[in-house]
Amino acid sequence: MRSVRGMRIASIFAVGGLVLSAAACGEAPEDDNNAGSGAKKFSACMVTDVGGIDDKSFNASAWKGLQEAKAANDNIDIKYVASKAEADYEPNLTQYVNQKCDFILAVGGLMSDATKKIAAANPNQEFGIVDANPGLDNIYPMQFDTAQAAFQAGYLAAGLTKSGKVATYGALPIPPVTIFMDGFVDGVTYYNTTKKKSIQALGWDKATQKGSFTNDFAKQDEGKKVSDALVAQGADIIMPVAGGSGLGTTAAAKASGGKYSTIWVDVDGCESTPDCSAIITTVVKNIPEAVKEAVVKAAAGDKLPAKPGFVGTLANNGVSIAPYHDFDSKVPAELKAEVDKIKADIAAGTITVTSKAQPTK
Repeated sequence: MRSVRGMRIASIFAVGGLVLSAAACGEAPEDDNNAGSGAKKFSACMVTDVGGIDDKSFNASAWKGLQEAKAANDNIDIKYVASKAEADYEPNLTQYVNQKCDFILAVGGLMSDATKKIAAANPNQEFGIVDANPGLDNIYPMQFDTAQAAFQAGYLAAGLTKSGKVATYGALPIPPVTIFMDGFVDGVTYYNTTKKKSIQALGWDKATQKGSFTNDFAKQDEGKKVSDALVAQGADIIMPVAGGSGLGTTAAAKASGGKYSTIWVDVDGCESTPDCSAIITTVVKNIPEAVKEAVVKAAAGDKLPAKPGFVGTLANNGVSIAPYHDFDSKVPAELKAEVDKIKADIAAGTITVTSKAQPTK
């Protein structure tokens, strides 16, 4: 049975920027199934951020979560609509409210203000959001402490670099992006402290919160331009936190013949991009599982609590680093063990990872 509270659920995802080029406003993708007879189905409707449904990153992750929810419960119908610009956020959210969607999933931290506005105007529509916490009772926040897993990645990069320089860059200086960068540079610092080394982390200064950005989540040429500059400065391992823009870096790294390599974010790059041979690992944000769980619970009639919402950590597997894939034989066993121990120490609280961008509760 559906919730007697009469509230619908709308989830919003924010991390990078997804433009669903395949869908126009209100139009469902091909694999959406609105057909069928009998009882009315539970509708889960997703609004993407600018960037694309096939960004190999956070938008794709959110859609995967909806697909997994549908697979788990055949009574769930799913569809999405693309935001091609920030001006599309409010109209896209509003159209799904008007269509009486049971669950409205918005993707991207940049959608926080628009979601808060539409949720406040529609108090009987329950919303959810990924990578933000607007603080309203009818918005269920899903956030991820990716600084923890990025800390592991920074340590790993420091342990693998041949040039003594590693780097990271972002799409925009917003919390869902800079949280990765903070964790990465702190992981490098931790490696230097424990190993008495002096590996440099380029592209981000945690203290000043200044660094290298593409100012775009979709343009691969902008990603390549930023990473080319970092490679010119000597970096041989780069972690882009830039959605689809980062594909410009992974493709260039693959074409470089091993001159430099990368660390991907959000979704395992060896499963989501054609550039596995240049990807050491991925700082994974388990958006699919968080979305799936939220939608399945909502469809069952459960009320999703705005407080505390969900915060993914290393301890609850909400964040992680992916397998090493093609680099498995290139990562020394001792370094693998140290990276694993860092996970255990962070989960236990022995190592504390901090970032101004960490999720709020």
